[in-house]
Amino acid sequence: MDVLIAAAVAVPVFVPFASAPEVTPLGVVLNLGTVVPLVWRRRAPFAVAVVVACFAMGVSLHAQPGQNLQYGGLVAIYTLADLGRHRWQRWGFIGALVATIPPGALLVKGNDAAEFMFTLLLPVTAFLLGTLARTARERSDALVERSAQLEREREAEAARAAAEERSRIARDMHDVLAHAVSIMVVQAEAGPVVVRSDPDQAERVFDAIADAGRDAMAQLRRMLGVLKEEQDHGVRAPQPTIGELPGLVEHVDRTQVHVRLTVEGGSRAVPAEIDLAAYRIVQEALTNTVKHANAREAEVRLRWTDHELEITVTDDGQGEVGADPGWRRGGSGLIGIRERVAACGGTVEAGPLPDGGFRVSARLPHAAAVTA
Repeated sequence: MDVLIAAAVAVPVFVPFASAPEVTPLGVVLNLGTVVPLVWRRRAPFAVAVVVACFAMGVSLHAQPGQNLQYGGLVAIYTLADLGRHRWQRWGFIGALVATIPPGALLVKGNDAAEFMFTLLLPVTAFLLGTLARTARERSDALVERSAQLEREREAEAARAAAEERSRIARDMHDVLAHAVSIMVVQAEAGPVVVRSDPDQAERVFDAIADAGRDAMAQLRRMLGVLKEEQDHGVRAPQPTIGELPGLVEHVDRTQVHVRLTVEGGSRAVPAEIDLAAYRIVQEALTNTVKHANAREAEVRLRWTDHELEITVTDDGQGEVGADPGWRRGGSGLIGIRERVAACGGTVEAGPLPDGGFRVSARLPHAAAVTA
C-alpha cells in the first residue's frame, strides 16, 4: 500500500520535469527525496516527515524543477498526525513547520498574501485531517475494547451464575438424599428388631422406608425439572415450599423421633428463594436429628414477624452423638444451611444446648413479602 501511495505521489511530482526550463541532477535528487521515503511512512512516520520536509524545502529553494504542490510533504504530515507514536513528535513538527513557513514564504520566496495563506493552510489542513483520522480510529478501538470487555464480563457473570447454580443443586441433592437415606437406614436397622416381636410396627417401619424412597425420587425429579423444561407443559417443576413442611414433619415423625411443628404469627407470601431455603433448612436439621442425635423428640418452630421468618429446630439428643461434634466443626450439612441462609441475606446459629440436645436457629428476612 505504501509503495502504491509513493508511486501515486511520484506522478504529479515529476510532471513538471516535462516543461521545466532547466533540470539539474540535484533537482532530480531533491524531488526523489520527497517521494521515496514515503515507502516507510507507516513504520517511521516522524523520521519520514522530517526527511521529506527537508527535501521539500530544498526543492522549493532550488526549483530546478520545483513543485506546484508539495504532495509528498502533505502525505508525510497527514501520516505523522495519524500514526505518530508520540504527542511531542506530532505537535512539535507542526509547530516548527508553522514557525518556519512565514519567513520562508514571505522573505525568501516573496509570496503575496494569497500565496502565503495557500502555503500555510495546506500543511495545517493535512495535519488536521490526520488528527481527525487518528481520533476516529482511537474511538473505534475504544469501542471494540469496551465491547470485548463487556463480553468478558458477561462470560465471567455467566460462569459465576453457573457455579452458583451447581452449588445450589449440590446442596439440594445433599439435602434430599441425606434426608431420605438417613430415614431409610434408621428404619432398616430397626426393622429386624421388631419384625418378630411387633409385626404391626415392622410394617410401619417398611412403610416409612418406602415413603422415604418415593419422597426422594419425587424431589429428585423436581430438581431435574429446574435444569430442564418439562416436555408436557413447558414449565419448570415446582420446588418444595414452606407449605409442605407439615408433610415433611409427618414423614420424619414416623421414625423413632417424634417431631412437633409449631407456627407462630400469620404466614406471609415470601419470595421463592425464601420458600425453598426454609424447607431445606428444616429438612437438613431433621436429617441431622435422625442420623446423629440419638434423639427421641424434636420440635420445629416457625415464627413469623413483620420483617423475617425465624426457624428453630431443636432435638433432645444426648451424649457425644447428640452433641454431634461433626456439626460443631461445620460439616457439609451445616455448611449447606449457612450458604442458603447467607444467600437469602439472613443469619444462622447452630450448636449443642447446655442441658443436652442440639438447636439450629435461622432468620430469613422477607421485608418485601405481602401478608397472606
